[in-house]
Amino acid sequence: MSYNTIALNQQRQPLDHLDTVWLFGYGSLIYKTDFPYLACRPACIYGWQRRFWQGSHDHRGTPEAPGRVVTLVKAAAKRCVGMAYQVTPDTFAHLDQREKNGYLRFFTELHWLDNAGSHSTADSSGIEQGVVYIANPDNAAYLGPAPEADIARQIAKSHGPSGANSEYLLQLAQALRQLNEQDEHVFTLEQLLLDLQQQPTA
Repeated sequence: MSYNTIALNQQRQPLDHLDTVWLFGYGSLIYKTDFPYLACRPACIYGWQRRFWQGSHDHRGTPEAPGRVVTLVKAAAKRCVGMAYQVTPDTFAHLDQREKNGYLRFFTELHWLDNAGSHSTADSSGIEQGVVYIANPDNAAYLGPAPEADIARQIAKSHGPSGANSEYLLQLAQALRQLNEQDEHVFTLEQLLLDLQQQPTA
């Protein structure tokens, strides 16, 4: 059963008092911007890493056969690179609907990255408070860790209203390359998926 977080997000984190908000995207929000924004730039957050541990019952799978999409898990000395978008608070009506399957909004520190392709350090323009959607282990759609070969097989066979789960993984991997980000978890799953797709069908 999926866990609809729309009302919970609106109750626990009202944003109407702000003129604009920075939104940090680390999954499909990097490459699928179906919302208006005022500005965007590469950014990272520290103490987190991307993992395909969240079930997708509404976009890349179904309640009966969920796909897998990314969430963030705490990891000391790690960082997660993505894209930040400056949006107005009314944009979250759409975003809360899009991210309703178990994701909650949290404030976090965004560290700006330079635009020259080097992400070794945050640039000198500093830190900004922003919002990130995270699906924690206590949400009903959480699938949790599994061997990467098993995750790849699940992604390979899953489809939902937003399309094939494999498309999500492949587009995310390409978007991370464009950010010059080396994400071993994502790229390992990508290669396993490509290997599966090359196998002859019975």
